[in-house]
Amino acid sequence: MTTEHAEHTELPEDPERAERTGRARDTEFSYAYAVVRPAAGLDGDALREVEGVASGPVRLVGAGGVAAAVGSVPGREFSEAALRHHLEDLEWLEEVARAHHGVVEFLAARTTVLPLRLATVYVDDERVREVLRGGAGTFARLLDRFAGHVEWGVKVYAGLPRDLADPDASGPSGTGPDADAGPGRSYLRMRRREREDREAVRSAAAEAARRIEEAADGIAVELARHRPQQGELATGSGENVANDSYLVPGGRSEEFRDRVRRATRGLPGVRVEITGPWAPYSFAVLTGPEAPGGTARP
Repeated sequence: MTTEHAEHTELPEDPERAERTGRARDTEFSYAYAVVRPAAGLDGDALREVEGVASGPVRLVGAGGVAAAVGSVPGREFSEAALRHHLEDLEWLEEVARAHHGVVEFLAARTTVLPLRLATVYVDDERVREVLRGGAGTFARLLDRFAGHVEWGVKVYAGLPRDLADPDASGPSGTGPDADAGPGRSYLRMRRREREDREAVRSAAAEAARRIEEAADGIAVELARHRPQQGELATGSGENVANDSYLVPGGRSEEFRDRVRRATRGLPGVRVEITGPWAPYSFAVLTGPEAPGGTARP
């Protein structure tokens, strides 16, 4: 099964009124990180070890047999208007994302988690309880599905490898087998070779992605496809041609990694990046009345 990466944000109720009256500046909202089942390892003493967004403590708010890990955040930073501004601020997003993911990973090391999206904010804890009660069945089903599983990210990059470049191609000095053909023709031939090399590497990268998906079959229980990363989101060299996440039984992680590595052997110019294990962010897609509200965006 393939799922799409979705973003959900619950904004404060009646935020425009809060802005007009100035209440948002003085009020604290409830920032939700993840849904869990209440567990012995998540008591107040354990949660004191982790620091959340805005350097705040984390607590559990329970209802319907499940609980949300929640922290208080200042209304002036997380009102509707403030969020609209901050979601365009990469530095602010990085800081919040670092704290958010720190809490989720802390929880994931101790229990099964259903991660919520960045900046999932409710007007207060009672609103959190309402959402938990309304979606209790869905939350329980997803927690059952994620139990004992982790997310692994696999990115495939296409680059121009040294072994595909023609060492005899004419360089700026005009040397090489095409030099006698004249600089114009030599240049065109060089450009044609470069284009053919790029196409060969892209084809190899596409084959790598196909092989990886085939190799993961039988281990991964679910696949989520993401848009290839470009611009500031891209990491390392080469063109990102595949950006996928796999939900894998935790006990088979090494087998999964080994299969992915072996699947791409013999494909020149292809680079594969494996990241994880993560909490199942890419598979925590909520729809319907239990979804935490509207849309915004890791």
